[in-house]
Amino acid sequence: MQSSRLRRLDWLFDHEPIYFLTACTAERRCILASEEIHKAFLSFAINGDERGAFVGRYVIMPDHIHLFVAFQPEKMTLSTWMKSLKNQISRALRNSGEPSPHWQRGFFDHALRSGESYEEKWQYVIQNPVRARLVNKPEEWPYQGEINALEYRRS
Repeated sequence: MQSSRLRRLDWLFDHEPIYFLTACTAERRCILASEEIHKAFLSFAINGDERGAFVGRYVIMPDHIHLFVAFQPEKMTLSTWMKSLKNQISRALRNSGEPSPHWQRGFFDHALRSGESYEEKWQYVIQNPVRARLVNKPEEWPYQGEINALEYRRS
């Protein structure tokens, strides 16, 4: 017998939600904010539709990455996709001579519940480089952008 809480999930979340994801480097090493890593990320994310994954907005910080992604669940799982992303970036890090390990185990994920929460989360995330005193204005940070325009839809 399922609890009523589990049955409520269909009501709370869209069948294909937008996820807010964060992955941190091992020991919070500052190894991600470079043009080479940004290119590796973009190469992976732009071809995401082949894997059933659509990356929206993202910010690559020196020691972590924030991004929004939506999936076609029949093609890809969140864990499998994140493992592939970390592997792609690790390959670029190894090619640049950066020793392993590159990533903390696991990652943070949160399924967004509305278009408003996507925008609210983005407004917080895009300010990360400013709060870290890396730039004066968010648009000055070179390792951020949007690959696909994601939109929350309630079915």
